[in-house]
Amino acid sequence: MPLYMDVHHKVDGLTADAVHGAHQRDLEVQEKYGVRYERYWFDEASGKVFCLVHAPDAESAAAVHREAHGLVADEITEVHEGS
Repeated sequence: MPLYMDVHHKVDGLTADAVHGAHQRDLEVQEKYGVRYERYWFDEASGKVFCLVHAPDAESAAAVHREAHGLVADEITEVHEGS
């Protein structure tokens, strides 16, 4: 299954607890779309969030965010793991 990195450029009011809660909601919804959210990273100061996700396509990854919490990524890029 393809691997994607999504980027949220500016999430207003971003906190570690808020990102964790949003990720937990993603995990609750992901199976419906055949998606598996793996990890996330964030920077509270800038409001940036990065999510790593296995998904059949970028729209499926976006659909999980849309349903889970409404914070759809600004960018979703297919990526490949290196060694």
